[in-house]
Amino acid sequence: MALAFWVATQLVPGISVRDSAWSYLWVALLFGAINVTIGSLVKFLTLPAVVLTLGLFLVVVNAAMLALTARVSDVLEVEDFWSAILAAVIISLMNWFTSKIFKRVTS
Repeated sequence: MALAFWVATQLVPGISVRDSAWSYLWVALLFGAINVTIGSLVKFLTLPAVVLTLGLFLVVVNAAMLALTARVSDVLEVEDFWSAILAAVIISLMNWFTSKIFKRVTS
């Protein structure tokens, strides 16, 4: 996931991670922890909106979790909500892509 954050910071102008490669690892761990705990609850509570939008609302939830991670972390900066939306899409696509690659390798 740290690689996904690096790609997002390279492609989205409003997203940045300060300092070093360790910062990317820290942000990835923090984002994962927030997504597993708070994100799971938010996804459950917004399930009707997710169903009505055929899953597209999950992008908004992931962007909100990314913005929350930026508020908690001192190394991740998110300038605006649209940057968070685009970064959430990129991070989700990168995670999906790497999971498909690792699934093929282990099969």
